[in-house]
Amino acid sequence: MTAAPGQTSISTSSQSLTLDHHLDAVIETALVLNRIVGAVVMVAHRGDIVYQSAAGFAERETRTLTQPDTVFRLASLTKPIVSAAALALAEQGKISLDDPVTKWIPEFQPKLPDGCDAVITIRQLLTHTAGLSYSYFESVDGPYHRANISDGLDQPGLSITENLQRLASVPLLYAPGTSFRYSLATDVLGEVLARVENASLPRVTAALVTGPLRMQDTSFVIQHPERLAMPYVNALPAPIRMQDHHLVPYPPGSGIPFAPGRIFDPDSYPSAGAGMAGTAGDFVAFLEALRTGGAPILHRQTVEAMTANQTGDFVIDPRLPGWGFGFGAAILSDPVAAQTPESVGTFRWGGGYGHSWFVDPQLELTVVALTNTTTEGMAGVFPLAIRDAVYRVISSS
Repeated sequence: MTAAPGQTSISTSSQSLTLDHHLDAVIETALVLNRIVGAVVMVAHRGDIVYQSAAGFAERETRTLTQPDTVFRLASLTKPIVSAAALALAEQGKISLDDPVTKWIPEFQPKLPDGCDAVITIRQLLTHTAGLSYSYFESVDGPYHRANISDGLDQPGLSITENLQRLASVPLLYAPGTSFRYSLATDVLGEVLARVENASLPRVTAALVTGPLRMQDTSFVIQHPERLAMPYVNALPAPIRMQDHHLVPYPPGSGIPFAPGRIFDPDSYPSAGAGMAGTAGDFVAFLEALRTGGAPILHRQTVEAMTANQTGDFVIDPRLPGWGFGFGAAILSDPVAAQTPESVGTFRWGGGYGHSWFVDPQLELTVVALTNTTTEGMAGVFPLAIRDAVYRVISSS
């Protein structure tokens, strides 16, 4: 059975029942061992939802159970959504990927380490090859900390104008186009889109992506606060509730700064790299649109470029051999080096509030696992266990 664009149907096949057994066990183990507090996990295969589970607590202290429509702070799941919006504007001829950023943000002119001028393009923003960084990669006395640059997860009330001014005051790490560093590049991209359209970034993404895909619960503001998951942080013997200003350890840098109340502050800039909230179902609809060719938001050839390695041999993370980067996500080129059962061409990423996702086009497979526990849900045992359980079933079907 094939679902309509932006929707998925629920499968009751034997495969689905087998997935229930394996994935239920993974989620239950994570809850019993206090690795996570709550989760919503969805698996789509060949256009059908073959697994869906809401487990644990959206808010442990009030015993509020997680529901299929629980809303999560998406963190870096925002990046591919905004990247898709940028590519849609490129399709319309409103921007070129090789436009210099200064065409749209003339005041954004960070220098090279030697003080020389540099030219950053929209393509380099999309691929994180612009020479920018994040503060959490640095020590506490690093240049981003000294300039008080926000990573888009902290500093409620900060404007994009001020944050870009701070960012431009710090020298680039390298000449644009010569290396890869995951970074605030997508936040810069978001301001480009806002200026191109002479509209707020929330309006741009709604018009180009979330609106056409009927992602009704995904936006830069919380429309239903009663459905918003409370965030938690890894700790022993159990995760602790995230505080208003919480520095989460994330070696080798100084840690990731979070301010979960940021999304409620109307003066906080809409971070194109980390600022949206939404549901697992909405994100599955977005990923399935990409997997099936991009309609109604992008053309197939654009999606093919988006989900192809655009960074050559650049190392995107020493801990992730075998992966390159496309326009908004990592792209698998060598499953053996990566030590993963995923197929060549799989694209994936995560989110700092505790999320993981991947799409395996060869197997027509989409998996989204949203949790309210950082960093376990993004970079711990849980996402690997979800991946391995899915492939035990799908690869044998």
